[in-house]
Amino acid sequence: MDRRRLITGTASLLASGLAVGATPAGRSSRHFPKGFLWGAASAGHQVEGNDTASDTWLLGNVRPTNFSEPVGDACDSFNRWREDVDLVRGIGLNSYRFSIEWSRIEPEPGQYSMATLDHYKRMIDGCRERGIAPLVTFSHFTSPRWFAARNGWLAPDAPQRFADYCDRAARHLGEGISHAITLNEPQLMGILKWAGLPAPFWDAQRAMLIAAARAVGTEKFFTANAMNLEDFPEATRQLIASHKAGRAAIKAAWPRLPVGVSLAVVDDQAVGDNSRRDAKRAEVYGPWLEAVRGDEFVGVQNYERSRIDSNGPLPPPEDARRNQQGSEVWAPSLAGAVRYVHAATGVPIVVTEHGVSADDDALRAWLIPAALRELAAVMQEGVPVQGYVHWSLLDNFEWVFGYRPHYGLCAVDRKTFRRTPKASAAVYGAIARRNAL
Repeated sequence: MDRRRLITGTASLLASGLAVGATPAGRSSRHFPKGFLWGAASAGHQVEGNDTASDTWLLGNVRPTNFSEPVGDACDSFNRWREDVDLVRGIGLNSYRFSIEWSRIEPEPGQYSMATLDHYKRMIDGCRERGIAPLVTFSHFTSPRWFAARNGWLAPDAPQRFADYCDRAARHLGEGISHAITLNEPQLMGILKWAGLPAPFWDAQRAMLIAAARAVGTEKFFTANAMNLEDFPEATRQLIASHKAGRAAIKAAWPRLPVGVSLAVVDDQAVGDNSRRDAKRAEVYGPWLEAVRGDEFVGVQNYERSRIDSNGPLPPPEDARRNQQGSEVWAPSLAGAVRYVHAATGVPIVVTEHGVSADDDALRAWLIPAALRELAAVMQEGVPVQGYVHWSLLDNFEWVFGYRPHYGLCAVDRKTFRRTPKASAAVYGAIARRNAL
């Protein structure tokens, strides 16, 4: 999902006197709670490179495809993960969200790679050695090619397959993990349905999935972040079952490890009479908000708001700030999404993604403190928010859009892989170090 002048400096940011939520006696109300997670995020397929056994690697390389370019080496983070964790620490953050690649761990059914599990164990230990809490996603959209070729998440045994993988990975890795996230944005296709994407998009995606099925010699090739709309209702039921099975497997291995799921949540706002907002919420979020009520936290991932009248989503206001794709950038949207999810579930919140696609880093440097002021107000209302994780650490591969969108706190040279922190990283790091606005 894709969203986009440098503020005069950190001094003006720190001079801001806007209040933050309730805090212990004797501390300024501008402070966030002790132990608040300040993080940046990445995802395996988007940064590691060369996960050739994954479903999404195939989607990017078949013809026809709706991916603008293949992922290739990505940011070479499978080899350069130490640089990435050093960047997290250098910015001044205390947590790093990343994903483990199921296709690397179980490249064929029941065949687990101890070398890959040991690789991710080194990553987790490396985070801990640097004072960084690892938030680990077990499936950030991608799955093994063999899994997608067997009808993927629609297969009757998909929840058990996912649980078996979660069990094996959790028993090897769980000791050092701070928070475990089963699935990333499992209801994203519902949001895209309501976004009013044109028919050619869905036609191209269907053609790509047919080409992928042909490439692996199967009738249907099913993935979490590229599916035909008629499959969405059954996929929702199966992904919820898979989340619950994965959660149970992780908890069985490490009972004290907090487990949740990350949901994509637009700040939907009703406009006028007979708004269709509540119909969207019921379809896209309703089943998941029911499913997460037994979780220890729910991840909220927000990039924008949507104003919805009786006909559906309205275009952004004429004077709106806009990201690289032309969507509105509205700082209060994160707070609105967090407030909605907590009111519906009563579950503690971790903001597992929030950011903006922008060539002009000044927009990012403005958005981070502006959104955090709004989030702080929600916390003052009593909503338990445990952390804020920014998307993303690096300018990385953004799925069908390739490398054109820039979400990163750090730029990446596409030839040398050199990482260069942007000014927005300093703005964000100043907040995190102070644990305050």
